[in-house]
Amino acid sequence: MWVRQCDLDSGSDLPSPIPTRVASNEEFIPPPQSPQQRQFEARLAELSDRAAQRHGLQRRDFLRTGCGMATAFLAFNDVFGPCYKVDAAEADDPKAFEEKWPKDQFIFDIQTHHVDVSRKWYDNTPEGRKATLFFTLLRPARTIEASLDQLNRAHYVKEVFGDSDTLMSVISGVPSREWDKNPLPPDQMVATRKYVNDIAGSQRVLSHGLLRPNLGAKELEEMERQVKELKIDAWKMYTGAEIGEKAWLLDDEKVAYPFWEKTKKLGIKNLCVHKGLPLGVFNEKACTPFDLEKAAKDWPDLNFIVYHSGYRGAGWLARGTGDKVEDAKKEDAQEIPWISDILRILQKNPKIKNIYFELGTTFNVLSSSQPERCMHALGQMLQTAGADHILWGTDSIWNGSPQSQIERMRRLKIKDELIEKHKYPQLTDEVKAQILGLNAAKLFGIDVKAKRQAIKADKLTKIKEEYRRDPSPSNTQYGWIWVGGDREPTTPVGV
Repeated sequence: MWVRQCDLDSGSDLPSPIPTRVASNEEFIPPPQSPQQRQFEARLAELSDRAAQRHGLQRRDFLRTGCGMATAFLAFNDVFGPCYKVDAAEADDPKAFEEKWPKDQFIFDIQTHHVDVSRKWYDNTPEGRKATLFFTLLRPARTIEASLDQLNRAHYVKEVFGDSDTLMSVISGVPSREWDKNPLPPDQMVATRKYVNDIAGSQRVLSHGLLRPNLGAKELEEMERQVKELKIDAWKMYTGAEIGEKAWLLDDEKVAYPFWEKTKKLGIKNLCVHKGLPLGVFNEKACTPFDLEKAAKDWPDLNFIVYHSGYRGAGWLARGTGDKVEDAKKEDAQEIPWISDILRILQKNPKIKNIYFELGTTFNVLSSSQPERCMHALGQMLQTAGADHILWGTDSIWNGSPQSQIERMRRLKIKDELIEKHKYPQLTDEVKAQILGLNAAKLFGIDVKAKRQAIKADKLTKIKEEYRRDPSPSNTQYGWIWVGGDREPTTPVGV
């Protein structure tokens, strides 16, 4: 069955800083825990138990520290090989961990979400109660409303801005035909943007609008409303969502092109499109990236930002049965389904410069479960698209705080033998800085120097400083995991 990872972790004394299971954002079926993930979990239990004793801490508390994060990297490398740069000293010396890696990066996460966890979780778990307490830092003169809206927003702020080095984010949503049936419609996304920015006293959050060309010409009016009244910052689109008569494609001159013309007139250039991760409710063909080529050629002034980088999922992440688990084991790690198809489009058309790779979920999954495939994916993107065409997104807070992913990106190294064999560029600190935020800042018109100064002095920074005196990172994911067997179900259970 499907359960939330946070519910599983609430009763565990091993809240791993690096996920030991793949959690779903409801856009794909979560696979069973792999043998290597189980080995990593066991190795982490062994190493962290000894380290926690040295620090005089309970294991649960130790794993929430920087030394706990370093211990997780050591355990991961023991199982998967030397994937992450980490020194054994970091597991014992908090200063060694804190001083090892840069803290001045401009981290701009362009895929974040609210997640509606139950009030029971807030009331009955230690992590939930600490998330509730964070609300009083944000709104000290107010009580928590009966509605979860404000609490979920405060929890979002805690996970993204309190427990991570993220400086800016984009709040994103999911498609629906009717807004009153949408968990986070455009008006609510914009309200969250205002909520965070009002607390901060500076611009910390941008907001997507939701674009649905398959609803027909009437959607052009809704499009204009979102731009002129809500002042959205970019579009989020789901070509595979059959919320109209059918799914749609980016290169459909009849269905899509009137919207590209309209968005140019309205001044919105960034088109963030879900590709890959085709849950059964999506039209799988429309989740493929093959409509990008013509659309990008025909509309060179628009930026096609491919969410999840088009990653289909390695067999067991695609919809289907356990038979695909065996198929996935046979796949060549350097052939990354649907990402490789986008790369072939770019190799065929070197003049296309308006297709970008967004890493949400894809990096989280690959870097924690198939690290060598992650190295291939990033190496090929750097080689073909260039370092300036990869954008940072984490799909948080489905995946919990972004900090684990930030640390993994900072520390990931492409193996020397892969660089030598495939001629991949090095994943340098300068390249990582581009990926983690500088590229997105350029696309969204953010003056990084000015923004750093504003953020340094804003109220959210002061709140974070107060919170960091006694931090309480959750070390969990709020997405769904599959437990109870070695084969995933073909239809969602428990969602």
